[in-house]
Amino acid sequence: MSKQLYWEDIEVGSQVTPLSKVATTQMLVKWAGASGDFNPLHYEDTFATSQGVGKPIVHGQLKRAWLIQLVTDWIGEQGILKKFSCQFRAMDHPRLMKDMSEPQEGETWWCKGKVTKKYVEGGEHYVDCDIWIENGKGEKTTTGSATVALPSPILSC
Repeated sequence: MSKQLYWEDIEVGSQVTPLSKVATTQMLVKWAGASGDFNPLHYEDTFATSQGVGKPIVHGQLKRAWLIQLVTDWIGEQGILKKFSCQFRAMDHPRLMKDMSEPQEGETWWCKGKVTKKYVEGGEHYVDCDIWIENGKGEKTTTGSATVALPSPILSC
């Protein structure tokens, strides 16, 4: 559980606490089962190759969920995610499994963000952020934005 973040704790330019993620082929199977997205692009080598992507790709909606987790973990229980959007800019490929529980060495993704605006509107204390996922090469493969409302014990008195 993360510490509660307050509006007064934030400055424009502040970093969102980074979140690391590893996608494995096993994770994609679990995500497909949970989400109902059984597109063969996410698990079938031959199909992925025939579609021109080379090998299976990480579900876009899984990467979306990672970014939502990035923001909601950062803002704490009293923070509220008000707006969220993202765009998938590049394909990410999962790690294969070494055995039943361990992935092979490979890609680690970092979910990151930066505060771009801080304001009060209608009595709510808002923070706008740019958010993104970086692959192991530091390339932004998924970009987006989020607006959150944070508690403000000082200003709400």
